[in-house]
Amino acid sequence: MEKTFDLKDLDGRTAHAHLLGSVGPRPIAFASTVDTNGTPNLSPFSYFNVFSSNPPVLIFSPARRVRNNTTKDTLSNAKATGEVVINVVNYNIVQQASLASTEYPSEVNEFVKAGLTPVESVKVQPPRVKESPVQFECRVNDIISLGENGGAGNLIICEVLLMHVKENILGENGLIDQQKIDLVARMGGNWYCRAKGEALFEVEKPLSSLGIGVDQIPKRIKESVYLDGNDLGKLGNVEKLPTEEELKEFAEHWRIKQIFESSSDGLEAREQLHQYAKELLDDNKVQKAWKVLLCDKLNRN
Repeated sequence: MEKTFDLKDLDGRTAHAHLLGSVGPRPIAFASTVDTNGTPNLSPFSYFNVFSSNPPVLIFSPARRVRNNTTKDTLSNAKATGEVVINVVNYNIVQQASLASTEYPSEVNEFVKAGLTPVESVKVQPPRVKESPVQFECRVNDIISLGENGGAGNLIICEVLLMHVKENILGENGLIDQQKIDLVARMGGNWYCRAKGEALFEVEKPLSSLGIGVDQIPKRIKESVYLDGNDLGKLGNVEKLPTEEELKEFAEHWRIKQIFESSSDGLEAREQLHQYAKELLDDNKVQKAWKVLLCDKLNRN
């Protein structure tokens, strides 16, 4: 069963909640701006991402407030000065970033209220957040209004002029270590998530080879009760299957022999093979998992 919504038929708060509850995690743009008098403003936005690397372009969207259709100081400042600094939010500053989202009067400095340290930028007027692990000095290339009603976004298209990175988040290869940066992201309601530890995992990109595809996986494997969609995706991302010679050699492995010797029939052996393959796939040993799965055709009782 499922429910289908026409979002135009929902009140603004409900539509907003459904969208933000289903599209996530969303990275956070902690945007610092100044008005024409030089008064700083600092506010987080979760409608944010990187959209180009050459030229380097980030886009975030200060949406019109749902409850009263007013706009935020960040939008006014970006329009007036054409400059913004986007600071990345990690776990160490997430509570302060949330505090900065409070709707203080325009003359109030959120750096002070949130207890964060302003650092002078090199190419733009708005200050950077010292505590942020990565800060982007940006020029505003364009601002696109998506509507005039409460909840409508305003896409601020920013070209990165300078990028500042804390050295303590760099790995041995000189690139940003995803475990060290400890990013956070917004979910629905009051929920956030933290990109660290077991929450991080790697998925091999299918760029260097042409995967065989899930459609080429034998039916007896594709319909296994022990393998899920992620397992099938891994199996379908190999360029070719093991050869008969490789399978015959692998079938002499002690674990494979043990499975067939302990099984009463071919069906029981297949179940054990699929369970073993699942263990291997969970450990990203895909080629070995393929050999295990295909061994049943060499040793059927």
